[in-house]
Amino acid sequence: MSAVPRSYGTGPGVITPDGCAVDFYAMLPDFGEPAIVHEAAGPGASILELGCGAGRVTHPLIALGHPVVAVDESPDMLAHIRGAETACARIQDLSLGRRFGAVLLASHLINADDETRRIFLGTCRRHVAEDGCVIVQQHSPSWFEDARDSEVTRDGVVMRMRDVSRPAPNLISATVEYVAGERRWTQTFTTTRLDEAGLTAALATAGLRLDRYLTEDRSWFRAVPVIVAA
Repeated sequence: MSAVPRSYGTGPGVITPDGCAVDFYAMLPDFGEPAIVHEAAGPGASILELGCGAGRVTHPLIALGHPVVAVDESPDMLAHIRGAETACARIQDLSLGRRFGAVLLASHLINADDETRRIFLGTCRRHVAEDGCVIVQQHSPSWFEDARDSEVTRDGVVMRMRDVSRPAPNLISATVEYVAGERRWTQTFTTTRLDEAGLTAALATAGLRLDRYLTEDRSWFRAVPVIVAA
């Protein structure tokens, strides 16, 4: 498969290389993700958070008692992180020489193109303890079926998904528009569907296996290292 086009964004303030608006992400609350991660990782587990953004998941995880190393390629995002060790790096390039009780790959990053997914999962495997886990958020199978132009308002922020198209099998392209008061941001993206067979194969290539789904809609799952007997 050819590479999925990179995301890009518009709006006031700093826009990261993948199209995220720093000012917008800094104002967002969590949407229940920390509770999912906490349950899957176990109390007190050390967590490597890949693509942490401005810390909307990082900070609740710290409050739940987890030591967190927060990784992002944007120094402007990392400037919002408090209480965690930070590393400014692309996920593709990360090599900390340490292992963690849990590695978190959220924000649908696994729905990248095949090659990027392979590299991301390799980074996860390289940094997870042999008795640890990798916690992943993906677009649910039903999302790919149901995705269409839509609008919701949450906590005073209007979120619109528009220009939804399916340029190829297993691909969805769209623009998400966020409006908060007088400020408006957009992020245009293309994302890849990953069915269970593809997921199982991608995990196996990285030396991981699916342990269990964490949510009914299968948008979150837990993977564990494959241990090769000596």
